Amino acid sequence: MSWAEQYTAKVTTLADAVSVVKSGDRIFLSGNAATPELLTNALALRKDEVFDIEVVHLLLLGDDPLSKPGLESHFRHNSLFVGPADRAAINNGSGDYIPVHLSSIPAFFSEGYLPLDVVFVHLSPPDEHGFMSLGVECGASKAAAENGKIVVALVNDKMPRTLGDVFIHVSRVHKIVECSEPLKTLPANHEFSDVEKKIGTSIAGLVEDDATLQLGIGGIPDAVLAQLDGKRNLGIHTEMISDGVVKAIERGIVTNRKKTLHPGKAISTFVLGSSSLYEYVDNNPYFEVHPCDYTNHPWIVSQNNKMVAINSAIQVDMTGQVCSDSIGTSIYSGFGGQVDFIRGAAASRGGKPIIALSSTAKGGTVSRIVPVLAPGAGVVTSRADVHYVVTEFGVASLHGKNLHQRAEALASIAHPQFRSELFDAADKQFRQVKTRHQFV
Repeated sequence: MSWAEQYTAKVTTLADAVSVVKSGDRIFLSGNAATPELLTNALALRKDEVFDIEVVHLLLLGDDPLSKPGLESHFRHNSLFVGPADRAAINNGSGDYIPVHLSSIPAFFSEGYLPLDVVFVHLSPPDEHGFMSLGVECGASKAAAENGKIVVALVNDKMPRTLGDVFIHVSRVHKIVECSEPLKTLPANHEFSDVEKKIGTSIAGLVEDDATLQLGIGGIPDAVLAQLDGKRNLGIHTEMISDGVVKAIERGIVTNRKKTLHPGKAISTFVLGSSSLYEYVDNNPYFEVHPCDYTNHPWIVSQNNKMVAINSAIQVDMTGQVCSDSIGTSIYSGFGGQVDFIRGAAASRGGKPIIALSSTAKGGTVSRIVPVLAPGAGVVTSRADVHYVVTEFGVASLHGKNLHQRAEALASIAHPQFRSELFDAADKQFRQVKTRHQFV
């Protein structure tokens, strides 16, 4: 049969598509703006028919019907990156979380650590050769689709056809459900807080002409992009393409011309933002979307000279240990690609790994630079990996510094109301016996 005949034969209803899921199966869901809500909603309707379904995924957007109260014996999340959809389930014990670097996740499926029975993906319509694009989210979805026993595709004419290593042929898919549904969007942050603007300004001061940038989600990355006027020939190699990246391209700040890897291309593993962003990347050869074991591999990242990696944190202790996936023992997000890009930027010629965070939380009542991390807090990025930490009060350069020097540098960029106690804690924790040359 031709690919078109295969496609037609595989088109079916939602109920039939999700009927392939059996009790005891492990299933995978594509994530971000490609979260296949129609499929998960249809699967949830089968709650009385199936039990012990393990649900594997990265960040899910929107309402999650599989983690509703009362469904614990039917569906259990085993999350590779925790978000609002499954955070409560992870922390109340009805779900699980696997700490893992984003670059390592595809190997879970290709090397048999997490064999997949059924894979739900969200795709663009096929091109003239029968290839469907993963569109706004490649991540680990391509590896899942290539290694899962059964692949169910939600084919959406609103899904942009992105380019890169992002295609799945009709012959690989077992069931197809057609739809015309708007994708989930992330509102662009046009207004930055004063704190975010100050952090963005400090980070922009570290960005040199011809640098390549990795930025994530949130106000700080958007604030950095907004503060880059006057910079020349910046490039993008990142996890996420946002509306802020497109604005930087349109302002002539990002050109990708001077990149040492993929010159002329903006590289990412997913796209998340407004509907106009999705229209912009549709069939646009300026952008390439790749699996996360490529975009995030530290060796690949390091091939971009002057690689600047900008990542966030929940807490940083005075030795430079970074907690970014939990609040104490409560899991909040995941490792994601933080360590991948921090290490890749560190190995880059002229690279700068940056951890950025506001100095306080809870309305200014709590310092996020602390003598020791909260009990149970997980270290995502080790102190040996941290080079720069930035708050609204400046930049602390830690690379090559001893513990006492690190503590003093970090205390100096903490909020002024907490500096005295941090300096006192540093003196107590890292008492120094002065050597002769220190008195000279």
